[in-house]
Amino acid sequence: MKITYNWLKDFVAITLSPRALAEKLTMAGLEVVSFEESRGDFVFEIEITSNRPDWLSIVGVAREVAALTNKKLKLPEPQPLRRGGGHTLGIEVQEKKDCPLYTAQLIEGIKVGSSPEWLRQRLELIGCRSINNIVDIANYILFEWGEPLHAFDFDALQAGAITVRRAQKGEKIVTIDGVERQLNDDVLVIADAGAPVAIAGIMGGRETEVGPATSRILLEAAVFNPVVVRRGRRMLGLESESAYRFERGVDIAIVQEASLRAARLIGQVAGGTVSAAKISGAAKVPTRRIALDGIHLRRALAVQIPSGTIKGILESLGFKAKALSQKKYTVSIPSFRQDVKIEVDLIEEIARIFGYGRIPNTIPRIRPPAGPQDDTALNRSLKEILIGLGLNEVITYSLVEKGWVRTPGQSADKEIAIANPLSKDQTVLRTTLLTSLAQCVAYNLRQKQPYIAIFEIAHTYGLDAAQKVQEHYKLGIALCGGRMLWVGKDRVYDEAGLLHIKGTIEVLFERLGIEKDACRFVMKNVHEAEVYVRGTLVGTLVRLRKEMCERLDIKNKEVVEAEIDVETLLSSANLKRRFKPFARMPGITRDTTIVVKDAVRTGAILDEIARWGANSSKGLLQDAEISKYYKGEQIPDDAKSLTISCTYCSPQRTLTDEEVNSLHTQLVDELKKFFNAAIR
Repeated sequence: MKITYNWLKDFVAITLSPRALAEKLTMAGLEVVSFEESRGDFVFEIEITSNRPDWLSIVGVAREVAALTNKKLKLPEPQPLRRGGGHTLGIEVQEKKDCPLYTAQLIEGIKVGSSPEWLRQRLELIGCRSINNIVDIANYILFEWGEPLHAFDFDALQAGAITVRRAQKGEKIVTIDGVERQLNDDVLVIADAGAPVAIAGIMGGRETEVGPATSRILLEAAVFNPVVVRRGRRMLGLESESAYRFERGVDIAIVQEASLRAARLIGQVAGGTVSAAKISGAAKVPTRRIALDGIHLRRALAVQIPSGTIKGILESLGFKAKALSQKKYTVSIPSFRQDVKIEVDLIEEIARIFGYGRIPNTIPRIRPPAGPQDDTALNRSLKEILIGLGLNEVITYSLVEKGWVRTPGQSADKEIAIANPLSKDQTVLRTTLLTSLAQCVAYNLRQKQPYIAIFEIAHTYGLDAAQKVQEHYKLGIALCGGRMLWVGKDRVYDEAGLLHIKGTIEVLFERLGIEKDACRFVMKNVHEAEVYVRGTLVGTLVRLRKEMCERLDIKNKEVVEAEIDVETLLSSANLKRRFKPFARMPGITRDTTIVVKDAVRTGAILDEIARWGANSSKGLLQDAEISKYYKGEQIPDDAKSLTISCTYCSPQRTLTDEEVNSLHTQLVDELKKFFNAAIR
């Protein structure tokens, strides 16, 4: 939005230079993105935030300037709107919710012509083209007060009547830009006895626009429902300064004053007198009060602001502050401040005008929790773990095609159909994430992605036996394709399979604080496995079947997926962590290669090593892992070779080779005895 320095001075006695004023406004939240000198004035271009429609006017910005410079805002005294006269106006508002207030003045004896130089210059400086004196005054009031006005050629209105209503199906209007527009009942219109003559709050019609022959005008000032204006503007593809303000909400308290101000200017510039006036609705300004506690203000800003300063700042911005005690106030909110709803909004206003630069820099006192406890923190931790494992989060539609259910225990009769689906691909709510993820995999394969690792955390929906809607929070994971990995000095191609997704789930469980022995995977067949935590079924692992791959046009690729119930999983999670000091002494590593039968689980070997380390190594065995796995020549067909790397370390001293060798020999003897292992 553009404003001028001299126009602001009509309402505030500004003593600051234009540059200093621009800096002060920017520091208070009205960012001046540019200003330049032009035709003896300075033009400021200000970035207005969407929650501050009161700044979309010269008066609104002047109020901020007055507060920032400790000056008084000079506004004309309000005058009552004239009622009656030499003509009776027929005004009917059919849609009270869409138009809570409609005012009209009939002005006769006007002479339409060019605007005076002062009026043309002010409009042209802010980028508004001069049309004629009547239209220019309507635009002038729009920019000065933020209240859009519209002037109708009264003699072009059939029966001299106005009706505010929804458009009827099939109605059309030619707007002032010369375009014929098709209307429907989503659009609010201003109509005469015959047809629509304006699109309410957006744009007038050509048939009733003011021209050189106009001698009588009907001056409209109203309040329209922001939602209705926005819906109509989007449907018609229109943009206008009026719609921009009505969409954000105009102040109902200034409608009559803005209309009177326009009528007085019209009398000065174009002649004419008001012969009739009428109001439909009432300028009812809702009374809103918010309690402000000085202790809360002090805590939020970390600075003690005197009571008189607090009251003065609020009143300079148009609020009415009543002190209940030395530190407590009740604040009445003016109608033009629709954005102020809670106490912290008032604190922000005080901080802006007091000056952010006067608030000292302090480090906030934070008492970090021992660990995330609420659901939000747990969900965030879950996502962080998955991203850390190399997965990418995706967001897919909750609506899918009917009949795509294929997970165990789910059937088409559990799907919830949509009453008005947008397409055949979005007819039911999904009962599983796996289908959506499979479609996402197929899409990425079509984009020539060689390796896909994705996850989604979202809701699924279904009907239970009593036909009641059930909603579940699920985690879905999908892997497909392969990638090159470095294994020691060798580079190998790693193709995603069920074991990969099983490993991902195991690491996820471990990082959520779920013990290894609490997790169990049970294969149902070559395509599906169930996942249990402490005996409770939490999810499934799935290898996509051939027919599903064909349906998705996935060729020569294996897709593996997992679906986990998030609520059940997080109920078993334990994210509390205790700090363990880092070892100050160097560790010593010993490798041993053993041969065991295929039936011996690798996890069982590591568990036995951990048990032995806790009981027999005096706490010196710090870590053990399988560093190599081999099957092939010199190894029996029913056996496997494993290289185990063990790290020994003492927190108090450096270990000697002799004691490490002795401990490691005992461990090897334990493995021979317990697993019938042979040493290579």
